Amino acid sequence: MSIAMNQKKDIFLLNTRSSSYAFGIDDQGLVRHLYWGEKIESVEDFEMPVLTEVSTNDPVFEITREEFPVYGSLRYKEHCLKAAFADGIREVVYQYCGYEVIQTEMYEELIIQLKDTCYDFAINLHYKVYADYDLMERSVTVENRTSEVIQIEKLHSGQFHIPYEGLNFSNVHGHWGAEQQRFVQKVSYGKIVIENRRGISTHNHNPYFILDKDATQTSGDVYFGALKMSGNFSGVIEQTQYGETLAQIGLNSHDFMLELKPGETFEAPGILCGYSGSGFETMSQNLHHFALKHILREGFRPVLYNSWEATEFKVNSQEQIKLAKKAKEIGAELFVLDDGWFGERHGIDNGLGDWYVNESKFPNGLDELISEVKALDMMFGIWVEPEMVNPKAQLYQEHPDWIYHFETRTSDTSRGQYVLNLTKKEVQNFVYKMLDDLLTEHDIDYIKWDANRPISQTCLQKDIWYYHIKAIYDIVTELKKKHPNVLFEACASGGGRTDYGILGIFDDFWTSDNTDAYDRLYIQDAYSYIYPIKAMRAWVTDCPNFLSGRVIPMKFRYHSAMMGTLGIGCNILKFTEEDVAISKEMVRQYKEIRPIVQEGDFYRLENSSANQYFLYEYLKDDQGLIFAFLPQSKVGHRGTRVRMRGLEADAMYTLLTENGEIRKSGRYLMNHGLDLRLAGDYASTLIQFTREK
Repeated sequence: MSIAMNQKKDIFLLNTRSSSYAFGIDDQGLVRHLYWGEKIESVEDFEMPVLTEVSTNDPVFEITREEFPVYGSLRYKEHCLKAAFADGIREVVYQYCGYEVIQTEMYEELIIQLKDTCYDFAINLHYKVYADYDLMERSVTVENRTSEVIQIEKLHSGQFHIPYEGLNFSNVHGHWGAEQQRFVQKVSYGKIVIENRRGISTHNHNPYFILDKDATQTSGDVYFGALKMSGNFSGVIEQTQYGETLAQIGLNSHDFMLELKPGETFEAPGILCGYSGSGFETMSQNLHHFALKHILREGFRPVLYNSWEATEFKVNSQEQIKLAKKAKEIGAELFVLDDGWFGERHGIDNGLGDWYVNESKFPNGLDELISEVKALDMMFGIWVEPEMVNPKAQLYQEHPDWIYHFETRTSDTSRGQYVLNLTKKEVQNFVYKMLDDLLTEHDIDYIKWDANRPISQTCLQKDIWYYHIKAIYDIVTELKKKHPNVLFEACASGGGRTDYGILGIFDDFWTSDNTDAYDRLYIQDAYSYIYPIKAMRAWVTDCPNFLSGRVIPMKFRYHSAMMGTLGIGCNILKFTEEDVAISKEMVRQYKEIRPIVQEGDFYRLENSSANQYFLYEYLKDDQGLIFAFLPQSKVGHRGTRVRMRGLEADAMYTLLTENGEIRKSGRYLMNHGLDLRLAGDYASTLIQFTREK
């Protein structure tokens, strides 16, 4: 059992494979946090400390380490729940009513049942324990059992307490084309706030927190939580005056109001969370393993060719057929027709919403291209942007009330488009039917779902920020029930929807529109801390790169993209014979190593050199890989020493390098390491290795 209880003391202990989380109910009925860290086997060891005030200006509520602080009374700290009742009362006073334990094959769940002391308003705190993965999932449900509406003004899914000061907080910052830029900052007094207000989980920050006590990849305490939400979120990190650091995350209260009608229950997004006593590597691998086993669809992701950078909006059937034949020649398994195939779509200002095949571009219909692709034994995919409509589109002319707008204001356009109000049932039905018809009438295997602008002008309904995203989840979930073999890629003008809320509903992440192979090393490295490699789409594209202007050798570009789920976005009709030969070999090699890349353990290796090497290891069973990159030679052309991890110390390993075969023990490779020297600019190498039996 992962959940233990001391009935006499009302204390609960949640144990995973190597960590523990403890809390209890005190004599005032408050749910109080007790412990989070290395495993403690016995619930009997825990006691509930007696609360004492520092002074009348430091009320007990301020000092109390509450699992789920609510707004009201002498609480001035961050709260997880703020509600207003129909009679004007704006505080919650809860009492403990009991608990329930649910056991499934996948997890054990503890539900702490709370209720307001005056109103029939239920608050249930959920703790799912995934013991084998050293992970928990926290969430909350609120239920209105009264006869009148209750207004929910704020709802964060949980608060976490870490008993240290001076921790390091890490997340990512960025913008379009520069997503997933990892940063680390020291936590001191004052609050760190990360959030999004745009309606997607955003390019700017990501909905997770990582707090560490001077950890490395392989050592030190790390506490983390990732919100399962693709829309507006907020997170707060605070070092308190009382010797601890707290973190909470959930729905953003900016422009938010949820009207909970009589009889309604609302479940807040879950937080996938955990503790590692052995650094960031354990954190990442626990999350990756869990995602592979319980979130992501089985099966290897295909090698993709996407036509966007080759043709942009200048799409026509014959040109796409030529691209498909060339893509097959270099080894692609999936051909994706990008933007420009529908309506009057010749640029960004028209077509969105009119999801019919453009006859001038496809005079024989879309099936002519699909048939050619299928005859080449390739899968077929297509780009859509279902949440948007252009002002010139016929859909908007017929349904101007379907967009988010204010009646007395000029409707906002961004990228020449409006956002459809997906909280309207008729709009949901339209989007579902459009995609269902597309998938039913054509042999399509892959949908690239894009979203190229934020939401604005959301009228009086302040819950749309949540329900818009829920509508997307529901539409795709229903489509996958009817079309179970179709893969969906989450793209939001690049990496604007990379989160655990959409992962599993969608199958792939497009992490950035930035396809520069050097920039991608930083993006992919930061991504890997929380999200699984199998869902990370990465492309090889033309040089000079459209964004950076950089010219990088094709080998380096392929190696960078092969670290994730390989895609190709070049204008392959302009390939030289050498380009074709390199591409064939790289794609062949990727298919050989794909099981290791997509489903192996991932390691960010230490670079011991003054030169800026990027070193990564993948390991699955007795097979492994090392990717090494040197963007620029400097500092006397120094080499590096690659100390591998995760090997069997007493086993022998054969390594296939560009200079020949090497045979070493696991102990040697982990402790001494492999000496490696790359030369020149944008140098890279891939080393495969095998454990001898």
